[in-house]
Amino acid sequence: MRGSEVQLAVIGAGLRGTGYARRARTTGRARVVAVAEPDEERRTRFAAEHGIPGENVFADWRELLDRDRLADAAIISTQDRMHVGPAVLAAERGYHLLLEKPMAPTEAEAVLIAEAAERHGVLLAVCHVMRYTRYTEALKELLAKGTIGEIMNIQHLEQVGWWHQAHSFVRGNWSNEAESASMLLAKACHDLDWMVHVKGALPERISSFGNLVHFRPEKRPEGAAANCLDCPVEAGCPYSAKRIYLDCLGDPVKEWWPLSAVTDDHTERGVLTALRDGPYGRCVYGAGNDVVDSQVVDMEFADGTTASFTMTAFAALEHRKTRIFGTHGSVEGDGVRLHVHDFVTDSHTTIVTDTGTDASAAEGHGGGDEALLDAFVEAVRSGDPGSIRSTGRESLATHRVVWAAETARRTHTVTTLSSQAPSLPEKTR
Repeated sequence: MRGSEVQLAVIGAGLRGTGYARRARTTGRARVVAVAEPDEERRTRFAAEHGIPGENVFADWRELLDRDRLADAAIISTQDRMHVGPAVLAAERGYHLLLEKPMAPTEAEAVLIAEAAERHGVLLAVCHVMRYTRYTEALKELLAKGTIGEIMNIQHLEQVGWWHQAHSFVRGNWSNEAESASMLLAKACHDLDWMVHVKGALPERISSFGNLVHFRPEKRPEGAAANCLDCPVEAGCPYSAKRIYLDCLGDPVKEWWPLSAVTDDHTERGVLTALRDGPYGRCVYGAGNDVVDSQVVDMEFADGTTASFTMTAFAALEHRKTRIFGTHGSVEGDGVRLHVHDFVTDSHTTIVTDTGTDASAAEGHGGGDEALLDAFVEAVRSGDPGSIRSTGRESLATHRVVWAAETARRTHTVTTLSSQAPSLPEKTR
């Protein structure tokens, strides 16, 4: 550490990198002193916002990391398939790492990152923000007290949101597995990580089913056009890009996300131009996407208990819903409230947490983004990793659950997850 104020370098100044940087500045506990971002307009705007001197502004992350270490820590918020290079080199250069999820598309690449962090003695926190919300803290406290006894079964629902699916996973950057990752890894690695966190154990056997069911060419309504601006049936389509993005105008939260992913010109003309010229105006039934829009995962743990996960595009974008059934009671949560049934007294109580009601990225995932950044900065400042709840080793282990589920889905089998620790060198343990 160079003092009480943690210095940060941001590699990838998109929505995620920008959000964490703004949180750092707001708290006054950290300051962004360097940035690497290939998009010139975005790079210039980011540097101006944070007062970064020109000599610390780079188009390529290699240029930043080729210099003597410029900061205490690096935020790696590039696209999914671009994590391993900057993360490994930043670790070698002595930067502590805040790494956007997923760690990497493959286990081999994720292991490289975790190995590099441990080998060079730097902190590695993965952005599993659901672990950091007050809602999760309250749930973990309740379970630790034994309020519902032993956990017998967990049911967990991820409502992606009909327009969010269209925005990110049909028209957007995560629509194609070869260019990003599977839906389960890109989006729902949060959920499987969180379920393991709640249960306190990794599953042993995993099965999964899922498909791209709806957003396919054969589902296109009769008469639909290739672009929403030309479409005679657009007004009656729930995935109308015209409606989704024009409705963002005038709302600062929606202008931040999702609209900023579409255009920086937040006027009607700017939006319509972006929809005409870019990918976000495409018909969802002809966008060339291939990730699933529905998936279920079933898990069995070593103690014989079970858990199930459902991901669906066809719902409102809301907090995840969870039911946990125990030997002495049950708890049902909606991301904000926990409804507890005590079997001994046959009584019902409700715990209201201060988690925000908006589950979207625009509002920081119910406070998880802010709490994660604060925990990481404190860990770097103090040298104590205790505040980090999503270490590289833990995250690698839960990523392996995702990869096992995808293997089960593709091979139509039940996959056994090795009970061994992730394959990191013995000397780092």
